[in-house]
This record gives sequence, structure tokens and C-alpha cells, in this order.
Amino acid sequence: MSEPAGTGPVVGEDGLARCPWGLSTPDYVAYHDTEWGRTVHGDDALFERICLEAFQSGLSWITILRRREGFRAAFGGFVIDEVAAFTDADRERLLGDPGIIRNRAKIDAAITNAAAAQEVRKTYDGGLDALLWSYAPDPASRPAPRSTADVPATSPESTALAKDLKKRGFRFVGPTTAYALMQACGLVNDHLVGCSAR
Repeated sequence: MSEPAGTGPVVGEDGLARCPWGLSTPDYVAYHDTEWGRTVHGDDALFERICLEAFQSGLSWITILRRREGFRAAFGGFVIDEVAAFTDADRERLLGDPGIIRNRAKIDAAITNAAAAQEVRKTYDGGLDALLWSYAPDPASRPAPRSTADVPATSPESTALAKDLKKRGFRFVGPTTAYALMQACGLVNDHLVGCSAR
């Protein structure tokens, strides 16, 4: 999601002010208005977001957003136990699936991350949901962003979360990916001041 540095909310044809990236395509309008920054709970729902953010690494988010239903079909709805049970045959099936990003390292990471998520359920009270949300900063500690220049790519919390996830065996979860996950799932609210979705 790129726009000129320092851009504030932009008013769309419908009269609503949005974060600038939220007006770039109809797909983004819907995602911005109904999903991004909204609270997400549940191990499987959060696992899906971890996987999609990992697949997005090096690509534009719109590429992932437009293939999300393909990802859901290919990865069994991102049910952790199903993905953790994927076999070599599943890996080959995924590598041949045009509905997803066919990157072997990212496919392997999704399967590895499912097994890591299973382990979190066993070792962390409240499972993956509780672990991720334990890194949500106090909203009062963060000034509301007024322009895109005020929105960071990482934070101390995302760096700590990435380190914790890596320690637990997760892959493709660096600080930037972890911060994007925090933004997408409502752990932080980076809708700009004046944005109708804030």
C-alpha cells in the first residue's frame, strides 16, 4: 500500500474520507472499510492472517487479496489442524495451484507454521489468539496517525512478536510482517485521524 509520504485522508466519490490506499481499487475500498484494523480473534482466523501476510512478503497486498478465496480453498479454510497434516502430496498440489502464490518456501512456511500453531495451543494458555494479542500495545501509548508519514513499518511490539514467533518455530514472520499482521487484525489502529473507518 504505497502513496506519497505524508498523505492524509482522502475523500472518495461517496463522500467518505479514507486512508489514501483505501481508495486505490474497489477491492481496497471494501477491505479498508470492513476488515483492515478490525479486531480479529480465533486461532484459525489469526493463522490465516499470518499465512496471508507471509505470502504477501515481496508482493503487493492486492495480489493476495484478489487470491484470498483461492488460498482458502487450497489451504482447507486455514484450519490449523488440517494444514499441519498436509503431506508432500499436498505440497505438490499447492505448487500446481494457479489460485495461490506458488512459492515453495512460503508454502512450506504455511505448513510449518500450522505445526507451530498447534504447539502454541499446547504450551500457551489461550493459544495463538492469546499469544498474538499479548503483544497489542496500549492504545493510549500510541498517537493516532494524522498522515501516512506517521504510520511505521515496524514497532517495538512487532519486533518482539516476530522474535517470539520465530523462537516458537514460525517462519516468514519478521518485524514488518508482524506489524502488518497487527494492523490488519486490529492489534493497532493505523487508520488516519479523519478516516471514516477510524
